Amino acid sequence: MKPELYVVIGAYGSGKSEYSIHLARQLNERGQDVVLADLDVVNPYFRSRDLREEFAQFGIEVIAPDGEFKHADLPMISPRIKGAIENLSKTVILDVGGDPAGCRALGRFVEPITRRGYQMRLVVNTLRPFTTTPEEILIMKQSLEFASKLQITQFICNTNLMEETTPQLMQSGIQIVQEAAGLCNTPFQTYLVLSDYEALIPDGLEGKNREVMIYTLKKPWEILIAKGI
Repeated sequence: MKPELYVVIGAYGSGKSEYSIHLARQLNERGQDVVLADLDVVNPYFRSRDLREEFAQFGIEVIAPDGEFKHADLPMISPRIKGAIENLSKTVILDVGGDPAGCRALGRFVEPITRRGYQMRLVVNTLRPFTTTPEEILIMKQSLEFASKLQITQFICNTNLMEETTPQLMQSGIQIVQEAAGLCNTPFQTYLVLSDYEALIPDGLEGKNREVMIYTLKKPWEILIAKGI
């Protein structure tokens, strides 16, 4: 299988960084040489760059700002990203900022991305603002495509309310995303479920495929609680 380039985007709170990490792990387990590039300069809480050391143990390279800028919420793009995109021996995942401003960072890489070929996956949580209806999803899609100068090739449904998620909520989210996908003729076949709720949300809802993710990017206060602080 030829190593591919994946661009993962989504609105704030969609879970697109969690999905980027899930995808990196999944492809690494299949024996692919994976690079995860963190272009998310929008969200200060959920960033794939925070897993750099852990991922290195599994042979997954994470490209993100280094040193004193490691945790900076600034529009800083590593020059190594272009090299990764042009390295056809690597499977590359770009975790892109969750609004048009963050997505615009992709603009400088349009030429090498287009030349290589790519999949661009829009992660949608229909319980978050601005993606609650098919019409809002289409507006989001158009704005991200305009800002990035790239085309979304697939929808991923990540409708959830964490521990309050129900099969009914997920099914409703799938139906909304399916309607949006039909209106713009964009493929949609996958919905995401955190492993904590795997037993609650069945596979095959609305004829779609379930992918189970491990909850990785915990909020700062969740980490403190877990440590008993």
